[in-house]
Amino acid sequence: MSTRSIRRSDDDSDADSPELTAVQAALAAEHAAVYGYGVLGGRLDGKQGTEARAAHDAHRARRDALARTARDLGGRPVASNAAYALPFAVPDGPAAVRLAAVLEDRIAGAYADLVRATEGARRGDAAGALREAAVRSARWRGGNVAFPGLAERAAGADPAATGPVEAAGADGTR
Repeated sequence: MSTRSIRRSDDDSDADSPELTAVQAALAAEHAAVYGYGVLGGRLDGKQGTEARAAHDAHRARRDALARTARDLGGRPVASNAAYALPFAVPDGPAAVRLAAVLEDRIAGAYADLVRATEGARRGDAAGALREAAVRSARWRGGNVAFPGLAERAAGADPAATGPVEAAGADGTR
């Protein structure tokens, strides 16, 4: 499912803001996750069905919060697509579980970018959302990844495309 389609209006006053761009990307990813959980939820029952409904509700809440944030930053929230192409067919429960893990991995990537682009309370919220996605992904997958949110960037990714590392001590100083 593509989550990289971000539509901007001509009247976006802060369209070049890295923070607004990251918020819009996370919002697009949340739209895709809400759609994806709508598809996979009908193929799960019992405990997995309950977990899928809880994740769906969490993504809807995050989506709504990100739409408010986009407006607060002077942008027009990116709209949801009418439908999204799934990365693979989801005919049964095991495929639905795989899709849930993929959705959470993609959401984690969007929130990793948002953590990098924000400060203060918004960064804390983005880090919390990244953590929640990583935990859900690990539950669906039955195991975790070393760096949640960065997995899809590992294969063939250009490190320069993600920008400099700005963590304390990353340049060898403290």
